[in-house]
Amino acid sequence: MRAFCLLLSLWAYQQLAAQEWSLVWSDEFSSDGRPDEATWNYEHGFVRNEEDQWYQPQNAWQQDGLLIIEARKERRPNPTYRADSRHWGQRRQNIDYTSACLTTQGKREFLYGRLEVSARIPTAGGAWPAIWTLGYGQEWPSCGEIDLMEYYRIHGRPHILANVAWGNDRRYDAVWRSNKVPFTHFTNRDEAWAQQFHVWRMDWDQTAIRLYLDDELLNEVPLAETVNGTIGHGSNPFTRPQYVLLNLALGGLNGGKIADEALPMRYEIDYVRIYQKK
Repeated sequence: MRAFCLLLSLWAYQQLAAQEWSLVWSDEFSSDGRPDEATWNYEHGFVRNEEDQWYQPQNAWQQDGLLIIEARKERRPNPTYRADSRHWGQRRQNIDYTSACLTTQGKREFLYGRLEVSARIPTAGGAWPAIWTLGYGQEWPSCGEIDLMEYYRIHGRPHILANVAWGNDRRYDAVWRSNKVPFTHFTNRDEAWAQQFHVWRMDWDQTAIRLYLDDELLNEVPLAETVNGTIGHGSNPFTRPQYVLLNLALGGLNGGKIADEALPMRYEIDYVRIYQKK
């Protein structure tokens, strides 16, 4: 009887949610081949966090109803190499790994609503998959950053992170509201967790940002707190639109030692959906 009541409550919640939210856009990745160019851009080269991968479009494609982002071990000369450069990526003589980062910048953004992403993430050493959003109009972090998901190791232990960041009084210095959840929190309940798809969700309104994993609330940040410092002129980045990023990084500042034997690694995304209140 108790199980029946729980199922009934879940059904009632789902019906209420369906009445409250309206799907305004989605990508179900239903056709094989290249991702929709009307929605997705690609980052190129060595981009951030001293990561080991070179981003390129060839490492992302649609197949069997999934968006696949694949990290590979590839060695070739770095076309941007400059021995005297101040940029960490240009100082690298070679490319040793490749992957992809897709963004909706300039093509698909949203202000408030619900963002849902269903994905299966790689968890081998060095893997740093992410689902996140960024804002416009100011440099990072005053533009605002929301990380629905980051996965990497902290002191050697795998964690899943849910973060919100905005600007401080110093350039490129962020104020972080982070929740770092040990991966064992999930795998102790299900040893096969990493072999399955899971749903990361952000509910964002005028009062707060709430980040969920499979309906479990991981982080809640009131927008009353997310006010930029002097660099961002005291603005609130989360009262302006954000765009979506999906990427699989390797190594770098946070990814840790790369398990070459696990390459190629695949990050698989089933869908990306945006809802807004009716």
